[in-house]
Amino acid sequence: MKSLAIQILEYAAAVMAVAGAVFATVMVLTLSKHLITKLISPLRLGALIHSAPKIVKKDKPKKKKKTRRTEYMSKEASEGITFNDIFMFMIAVPLVLLWVGFAGFVIHTGLNNSAVLENIEAYTTLIAILGGPALLIIKDALDVWKQEQAEKTAFYKVKAQAVIDYNDASQKQAQMIEANAQEQEHKMETSSITKITAKKK
Repeated sequence: MKSLAIQILEYAAAVMAVAGAVFATVMVLTLSKHLITKLISPLRLGALIHSAPKIVKKDKPKKKKKTRRTEYMSKEASEGITFNDIFMFMIAVPLVLLWVGFAGFVIHTGLNNSAVLENIEAYTTLIAILGGPALLIIKDALDVWKQEQAEKTAFYKVKAQAVIDYNDASQKQAQMIEANAQEQEHKMETSSITKITAKKK
């Protein structure tokens, strides 16, 4: 069983090594692409400025193009991929899944095979090796989730208070309009009564 544990550890190390190599390749390609675009874009702009003929155009009122919310959000989403995002998807997520899968495999095999329980120390060592960084990643993910939930709760509280204030203001405005209408009607009635009494005299 020790040989099986060593083989599982070797497979896990191979998977992590491949994931690390892929991650390093992606990072090198991303950085090189970013640097190339930064170097080439000023050169192209300078060449276009020098080569373009000078044309005098009449000033026309420029119409502001309204950007849709979805376009703005998609632009933010395309520019929002960071190193941490790539790290999470390439290293952290596979590591946590590997740890959970290996722990489930050990539990399932231990229930069906008594030889696993005899060598449980080797399996727990492997689980601990993978579980150290995996638990840190899960803790950080839970902290981020708690922060998001707190922000959502605060947002909904503000939204609910805004709805309450709006309803209160609209109710006060309706009462004011009704009071003004009644006052105007009362004034009209009193003025008509005074006119009638003046005519009788």
